[in-house]
Amino acid sequence: MSLSEIKKSAEDRMKKSIEALVTNLAKIRTGRATPGILDHVSVEYYGSEVPVSQVANITVADARTLSLQVWEKQMAPVVDKAIRESDLGLNPILLGETIRVPMPPLTEERRRDLTRIVRAEGEDAKVAVRNLRRDANDSSKRLLKDKEISEDEDRRFQEEIQRLTDKFVAEIDRLIAEKEDEVMTV
Repeated sequence: MSLSEIKKSAEDRMKKSIEALVTNLAKIRTGRATPGILDHVSVEYYGSEVPVSQVANITVADARTLSLQVWEKQMAPVVDKAIRESDLGLNPILLGETIRVPMPPLTEERRRDLTRIVRAEGEDAKVAVRNLRRDANDSSKRLLKDKEISEDEDRRFQEEIQRLTDKFVAEIDRLIAEKEDEVMTV
């Protein structure tokens, strides 16, 4: 494996770490209604577990309310039950084929807890990026040991990987700061 392939692989995997962080942050509820909150809620549909978004149209009715329009009438109570039993702490209101999901306001204490969760998610993402840096540097060291690259190439490569790591850590910090602001905004 060449240095450019190692760098490309590390960069791709770092991007995936960022994507995973964005997905995890979307699950953290802020008091504002967003359809992404229901992404990990699934329902039984003809014998298989599917996300709610595959059995209903999810829209934002207003800043604090989601509206779900189920496509099959008999699915409405099933979706209602799945949302109630999820770990989101939501209390949906069933109105025929429509389900309204009001977002309860967050207390100050809960906002602080969510901020700690956001920071923990960010730290996990940073650790993942740093582990990828270590893996890339180890691969480079192996190439140096096998005399496939020179010490200068190894040093330059490690500097490139460090710049790449710094770029992704800065992106993680930016995402965390945005989410913290969103959580703490009343």
